[in-house]
Amino acid sequence: MPFMKGRAAIRRTLQYLERGSLVLNDSVQIMTVNYNSGHKASRGTYDFIFWYLGQVQFKNPSVQILTFKNMTPSPYISFYLDNGEKILVDADSRDKDEIFQHIKTVLGKSEEDLQKEALAREKKANPANFGHGYSRWCICEIPGQIPCPGWVPLPKEMRGKYNLQKKDVEEV
Repeated sequence: MPFMKGRAAIRRTLQYLERGSLVLNDSVQIMTVNYNSGHKASRGTYDFIFWYLGQVQFKNPSVQILTFKNMTPSPYISFYLDNGEKILVDADSRDKDEIFQHIKTVLGKSEEDLQKEALAREKKANPANFGHGYSRWCICEIPGQIPCPGWVPLPKEMRGKYNLQKKDVEEV
């Protein structure tokens, strides 16, 4: 596979991206990361981008993420919220894990919120679902659908056996 070539190819696997634990609050609209390449104080920010930015993008598809390289004297991460507020996170001389934990505690969703959202996604009542554990056992219970063949025989035109035999008779 060509995508598995290069430095740290593990970052491009679905399993790695799904393992990310930083889910930002719904109010976060834009995240910008400013750092300098080759600058010792920016090393943690560079590593954060290298190892965690893909996971953050995967877990937060509605957040616009921008990186600015060599445009600032000191590294920082800024967040723009939907109410117009701007939050700055100082990343100067911090390592990637410190930056990650700080963002997770300040702007990340709590574990309780994530569990509640997962439970709500599972319980979503979709009227198209039927079978064991849903409000309808069979699709025949929905108005406008064909009744179950176990109770009412299907019309001959809808049976595969009838159609196949009909074609065989016409060919002769």
